[in-house]
Amino acid sequence: MRIDDLIRLELVDAFEREEPAKSIARRLTKAGVIEHFNQKNGTFTLTRLTNGDCLYLDRQTRLCTVYERRPDTCRNHPKIGPRPGYCAYQQKITAR
Repeated sequence: MRIDDLIRLELVDAFEREEPAKSIARRLTKAGVIEHFNQKNGTFTLTRLTNGDCLYLDRQTRLCTVYERRPDTCRNHPKIGPRPGYCAYQQKITAR
C-alpha cells in the first residue's frame, strides 16, 4: 500500500505526507501495523495475524472492518496482483 492508503486508513495524517516514508514506516512498525516497508518503491505491507489473515479482517464475521477506507490493494483485488483473477476465498467451480 502507499502513503495515500495510510492516510485513508487514518494511520497517517495528511500533513505527515511530507515526512520521510522511512520515518513513517518505523513508527507504524513499532505500533504493530506495518510488517514491511520497501524503500525502493515506497510500498508498505500491513501486518498479518499469525494465521495469515489481514489485521483488519474480523475473526468472527470474516468481513473487512475498514471496508469503506480499505487500501487500493484491496479495492483492486483480484483484478490486480500476482495472480490476476485468482481469489483464495472464492468458491471453486467444479466441472460436471
